[in-house]
Amino acid sequence: MDEQYVILLGDEQLRISRGFLERYNVPGPRYTSYPTAPEWRDDFGPEDFRRALRESDPSPLSLYFHIPFCESLCLFCACNTVISRDKEVSGPYLTHLKQEIDAVHRELPEGPSTSLGAGRPVVQLHWGGGTPTYLSTGQIEELFAHIQERFSFDPGAEVSVEVDPRVTTEEQVRLLRRLGFNRISLGIQDFDLLVQKTVRRIESPEAVRALIQLCRSLGFSSVNVDLIYGLPHQTVGSFAGTVDRILEFDPDRIALFSYAHVPWLHRQQKSFEKHLPTSREKFRIFRMAIESFTSAGYVYIGMDHFAKPQDELTLAQQARTLHRNFQGYTTKAGANLIGMGVTSISALDGVYAQNQRELEAYHAAVEAHGLASHRGWKLGEDDLIRRSVISRILCHGVVFKHEVEQQFGIDFDQYFATALEGLEALEADGLVVLSPGQIRTTLLGRLFLRILAMPFDAYLARHASAEKRVFSRTL
Repeated sequence: MDEQYVILLGDEQLRISRGFLERYNVPGPRYTSYPTAPEWRDDFGPEDFRRALRESDPSPLSLYFHIPFCESLCLFCACNTVISRDKEVSGPYLTHLKQEIDAVHRELPEGPSTSLGAGRPVVQLHWGGGTPTYLSTGQIEELFAHIQERFSFDPGAEVSVEVDPRVTTEEQVRLLRRLGFNRISLGIQDFDLLVQKTVRRIESPEAVRALIQLCRSLGFSSVNVDLIYGLPHQTVGSFAGTVDRILEFDPDRIALFSYAHVPWLHRQQKSFEKHLPTSREKFRIFRMAIESFTSAGYVYIGMDHFAKPQDELTLAQQARTLHRNFQGYTTKAGANLIGMGVTSISALDGVYAQNQRELEAYHAAVEAHGLASHRGWKLGEDDLIRRSVISRILCHGVVFKHEVEQQFGIDFDQYFATALEGLEALEADGLVVLSPGQIRTTLLGRLFLRILAMPFDAYLARHASAEKRVFSRTL
């Protein structure tokens, strides 16, 4: 008899079979962009991005800055990092990052004058990594001042930073708050000591608790935590201890990322491959976490995010204004995203651009061109249409066909005949409800949003039979 799993979400009880999980545990994109990054062209260089900046519409700005440095390597990590205990490496990097900031500022057309003066307002700023608090307090203050001198910030701007609790000091946190950072995300991953030793990331719950209390006392409007399920040696029981601690800390948002096992890209992951939980155990861990968080009052936004009922993410989803980009879910729909620093990604109108991935190549590109783009994509009409539909599925859980038809001047059923045919099997499995006027995700389907988006992906078929592995599995 096929093994059955029961998931409790609110007042509803969802039943999933083992065969169901095996059917939908397939490689698939996370859709932080469409088309996804593997499709982008390698002949998109600095001059192409310069043109995109000049031609961009006068929308508000979302700025991302990548600080790639870490003192040690976490073995599970698939981020673009530079491992060095020699803090001197950050000096030349910040010099070139400031040069890139200046180049971007020169090329951007100004928006309409506001109470802040001429310039397009920054409604969102994020420092990610790596470890932004790898920088000294002096470097943090100097970099932020450089940004403020060149961009005008909206009074209600979301100014956020990722921190590693192991290396972040009280002095740094106080400085970040004084500079105007109002959101902070703590990378925790797992508190189980065996898991921590295996992935080489050891931190104590007590230290994290103290850091969260400090952030709250300083007035950060949102204190968030990042967790990962599917790490080596994780079990339902071991991760339940982490979940219980997190609920004690009462964060505003929780990101519960599925561990992406991609050893063909990050060889260090092979070191613990034999200790990874099975796909069934990994799903049980996810089930336990999602039940625990939702029963504690958090709203499941989708994919990997939970938020409190009055959080901006929750309200934006209810209003169908939620957006998804390379930083995950965001409330800043309509803003032009500009990424600066090594490997950073920008999304301007109908253009994606990614900076050089290697540190030396980034330095050389900025020296030569001011900008460091080395690959990208200009979206065609079909890309824009499909991106809109995929975004509605991931962010809102519903697609109203007439809205897409009015926006793009198409007949939805005719344009997406193949995709709708592909959704029929998903409807039979209870993931989606198809009707003449809409496509609506079920409660069960919200656990498999990547699966629901995939039929609308015009590029996905080319990877199905390719020998080269591209995407992590959906569970």
